Amino acid sequence: MISISLASPVPIHDQLVAGLRGLIAARKLVQGDELPPVRQLAADLGINLNTVARAYRELTDAGLLASMRGRGTVVIATVERPSGPKADERKRIEAGLAAAFEDAKIAGLAREAVEAIVHRQIGRLWSGA
Repeated sequence: MISISLASPVPIHDQLVAGLRGLIAARKLVQGDELPPVRQLAADLGINLNTVARAYRELTDAGLLASMRGRGTVVIATVERPSGPKADERKRIEAGLAAAFEDAKIAGLAREAVEAIVHRQIGRLWSGA
């Protein structure tokens, strides 16, 4: 489902949120899907349960997840509800992309390799859209 790298410079919480967002964006998690309980996911990933709880809370605040009595945490939407000005959201996304591109350059990836990755991800998320 999700993989976490303890060696990554990206905080575990951010990796978890990005992983869950990625699964939702790729439609591998769809509306109505149940997520593992906080304790189970924390144990499966070998991370602190408060980190998982905080990630679930952040995605709940974004309107993607909800905690439902008797069912646990469930995907309720595949598109975030707007929580602030569009310019702020665009800046957040652009900063994330910039960081990813910087990581790729530091890792020694050629521009062509990065472009191929970008095109593959765009195709994966927007195919048939």
